[in-house]
Formats: sequence, structure tokens, C-alpha cells
Amino acid sequence: MSEVIVNSYTRRDILRILRIHAQQLRAWERAGIFPHIETYSFEHLVQLRKLRDLCSTRLSASHIRASIQAMQQASGMSNPLLEAGTARDGARVVFRHSGTLMDPIGGQLLFDFEHGADVAREDGHRFRREPAPHTPAAFLEAVQCEEAGNIDEAVALYEAILAQAPGHAPSAINLGTIYYHRKDYARAERLYRGATEADPNYALAFFDLGNVLDELQRMTEAIEAYQAAIRLVPRYADAHYNLALAYERQGERRQALRHWTAYIKLDPHGPWHNHARLQIRKLLDREKLKIVARRSSSSK
Repeated sequence: MSEVIVNSYTRRDILRILRIHAQQLRAWERAGIFPHIETYSFEHLVQLRKLRDLCSTRLSASHIRASIQAMQQASGMSNPLLEAGTARDGARVVFRHSGTLMDPIGGQLLFDFEHGADVAREDGHRFRREPAPHTPAAFLEAVQCEEAGNIDEAVALYEAILAQAPGHAPSAINLGTIYYHRKDYARAERLYRGATEADPNYALAFFDLGNVLDELQRMTEAIEAYQAAIRLVPRYADAHYNLALAYERQGERRQALRHWTAYIKLDPHGPWHNHARLQIRKLLDREKLKIVARRSSSSK
């Protein structure tokens, strides 16, 4: 039986699959943490997914770049994002390789336990480690199945990962998104909530949770989820856009105006830019009419 494998992706494919903006990809290119190319392999997709996840935990591009360079020097790896696992240790990136966690900038080796989501260090801080060694490989296989259109196989793999490592937030998010597209919103909500609990600094998890709550017409909760995503990543353009929509549905037009304005500044060339500008114009026109009405009534 022949297996369908996608060997290359266009720039547009990458933006769609990873749900990132062209502006974000250009920022990584300018920061020197990813090369400017037009055709991407599956390995590039893996690297960019890791960059997206690291950036969603409020780690700066400059720090990620410094950590990658330090890891290259310390380990001899040519591409740590591809050859090693990544995790966040407070405000730093640590890499998982050969059963150890390494902080390349601090030059520290950290013991990597096989079980448990969080590990205490001697200095009292805690870091969230990646799940057991075979989980990253299974996750990549699940992603590949999903991109090849083998959705049921991807579901089985994601569910197997979460059965073994319930705190694996990327698997929870991807599986939740599959159920979201299947309109199984209750199951999607449970998975997205699980991702936010497993990693409270994961902005994408809160954004996706907001989307499913919006579908369920639970607008107050959706607004709270979008707000959480923006607190974690203030320049999260899509979260500002969806939050503006949510506020409009709640009749909170001034709050909506604030986030429409933030969106057009953050994503000046995005596909929804014109719609956001139209909403701003409508809201401003409505406010002008209110002012005129108040002046007319006061002059009588």
C-alpha cells in the first residue's frame, strides 16, 4: 500500500498549517532564527512549530536565537531545533538531548525525569519538561498523518500520546482543533482547557479555547480566554481581532474599537485588515451620530 507523504510546503501552506502570520515569520527571519526561503520541508515545519510554541510562552526572539547558538557551540549540533527537544525553564530555553536537559547559556545540565510534568530544581524554581522520549516522535508522526489527510490515524496517535502524557499541550491543541472542525465543540473545549492547565503560558491554547467558547455562544468566557492570550502575547493580532468581534456581539462597542485598532496596527496587510477598518469606520460613525443626537436634544 502506498503512503501519501507531503514532501514540500509553500510559504502560504506554512502560514495556514501553523496558524501564524506572515509578519511573525518575517520577524523570525529578521531575527536570524530561521532562514528566508520559499519552499519548506517537513523538517522546516517541525522547526517552525517549535519556534511558534516557544514564542507563545513569551520568550523573546533574541533569547531564542542566543540559546540556539549556545546549544550549537555546546553540543556540536547543527540544528538544535530539529535534533533536540525544547522546553521552557522560567525565562530560558532548555534543550532535551540524550536523557538530559541542558541550559546552554548557563552551561547547566539538568536531570530529566521520565515521569511527572514539572521538576523542581535545587534553586527552588521549576521547569516544565517534555514528555517521555518517544512522545516527540509520535507527535511528529501524528502531525504528518494530519497533513497527509489521514485524520483518523492522527486522532489515534494524539489520543495515545495524551493517555501516556496528559500534559502534552501541543497534542491537546491539535486534537482539539480536529474535533473543533468536526463541530464536536464539547470535546474540543475539554482538550483546549487541558492545554491551558498543562501550560498556563501557552497563548495559542487560550486563543483556541476562546474560539470554541465563541462557537458555544458563551461570550463572557470567550472574552476572558482571548484576554488571557493577549496578556501572554500582547502583539497577538488574531486574538485582538477575535476579541473585537466578541465585544461587538456583547454590545461593548468601545472595547471592540480598541481591539480593532490594535489589530490593524499589528497586521496591516492581513486578510481581515479591510474588514477591521470597516468596523472601525462604522463604530466611529455611530459615535458621531450619538454626539450629534445629544447636542440636538440639549439645544431644545
